[in-house]
Formats: sequence, C-alpha cells, structure tokens
Amino acid sequence: MHEIQESGEMYLETILILSNSQPHVRSIDVANYMNYSKPSVSRGVGILKEDGYVIMDESGYLTLTESGRKIAEKIYERHVVLEKLLISIGVSPETAERDACKIEHVISEETFETIKRRYQNHR
Repeated sequence: MHEIQESGEMYLETILILSNSQPHVRSIDVANYMNYSKPSVSRGVGILKEDGYVIMDESGYLTLTESGRKIAEKIYERHVVLEKLLISIGVSPETAERDACKIEHVISEETFETIKRRYQNHR
C-alpha cells in the first residue's frame, strides 16, 4: 500500500463530490471535473484501486471503499471549513477556494481541528 499523495486525495475528494450529485461516477467524469487528462486520472484511479480506496465495477463506475470515503470526507471537510474561514476574514471567494484546495492537503490534524473549533465558536 502506498502512502496516499495529494493527487490521490484530490481524486477521492472529487469522486465524493461527484457521487453526491450524480448516480454514477466514471474516470472521465473525474477528468472533466478536475480538468485533467483521462490518462492521468486513469493512472491515479488505478493506484487508488490497488490500494483499496476505490472499486471500479464492470461498467467503469467508481465507488469509494470505506477507507477511501473516510479520506475523501476528511479532505472535503477541511476544504469547506478553510474556504469559509478565509471568506469570513475577507479573502475573495475565488482565492479562498484555490487556497483552501492547497492548504487542505498539508495542514496538520492538530492545526485543522484548532482552526475548526475557533471558527465554529466565533460564528
């Protein structure tokens, strides 16, 4: 099993987001959403399948495994909280979205949980 990289986290998060808004998710949907090439996404999804984070059925539909869903939900929560926090302190929505997407992958659990508590207490 590989240590999951930022790109893998982004693929898992995208599969989660897409699965919340459409009945089936395929690699091409992930590629289109992320504006990545189909071969890049196919490689990334292949690694996620090997590592047990994603299942692909015979129709090419992607489903997150329990471990894949846990990671995706963690990353997505970080994104949402960080984006809202940045907007609340005056960052433009476009910049907040871009920055949250970068920060969500590198911030420690301790720092994120502290930020989240502070943000929730001040709302």
